[in-house]
Amino acid sequence: MKIIDKIESQIRKIPNGQVFSYTDFDVEAERKDTIVKTLNNFVAKGKITKLTKGKYYKPQITEFGVLLPSSYQIVKDFIEKNGKLIGYLTGYSVYNDLLLTTQIANIMQIGTNQYRRPLERGNYKISFVLQVNKITRANYKLLQILDSVRFVRSIPATTTDEACKRLIQIFKELPVKEQAKITNLALNYTDYVRALCGAMLEMNNADKSLLALLNKSLNGVSTYKLHISENILPTKTKWRIV
Repeated sequence: MKIIDKIESQIRKIPNGQVFSYTDFDVEAERKDTIVKTLNNFVAKGKITKLTKGKYYKPQITEFGVLLPSSYQIVKDFIEKNGKLIGYLTGYSVYNDLLLTTQIANIMQIGTNQYRRPLERGNYKISFVLQVNKITRANYKLLQILDSVRFVRSIPATTTDEACKRLIQIFKELPVKEQAKITNLALNYTDYVRALCGAMLEMNNADKSLLALLNKSLNGVSTYKLHISENILPTKTKWRIV
């Protein structure tokens, strides 16, 4: 089978909207230039679309037009490697999913254990949020919540009060075991995040041992200027939030 036919056959099996690169093709490594040239020819013919250098996808066409790949597909190489989770969508990428805002931004943020420089991919600006905690499939959703607490003052198209109100509800919906997990993860975040988590957990009648753990981690004289109203967060004074 000719290499062009082989590549085209493999492309047919790729689902619409899935991002791929030349390394995904079962062709000898020394034929890289041929693969890339073939893929670019397919782009010119409209069979596939180029997302960015070396990244392609089969566009999904609906009655409303051509759909872009999902956020996950666009940055999946920063999230998974050899089946292992190495990052997670966070910040602007999940505010909408967490009902913290209705605004959809063209900025993608990824939590990662290693520093990376921001970049652009297609129409998206991609930045990285350094995460001290180990990233696992069991904890990344809790890390998304904690990152939202961290950036509570800068969530777009909402107020700090409204964002805090929604976060209180999110904490309320956490099972008891998840409350313990998020408390331990919060210990590796900055002080005002620990204070705000403590105030929200106390509002939701969390176990006193969890509250004591967070309180002990704080400097006894520091205050945290978050500009959250007392009617939204009645426990804020105890946690020295102003």
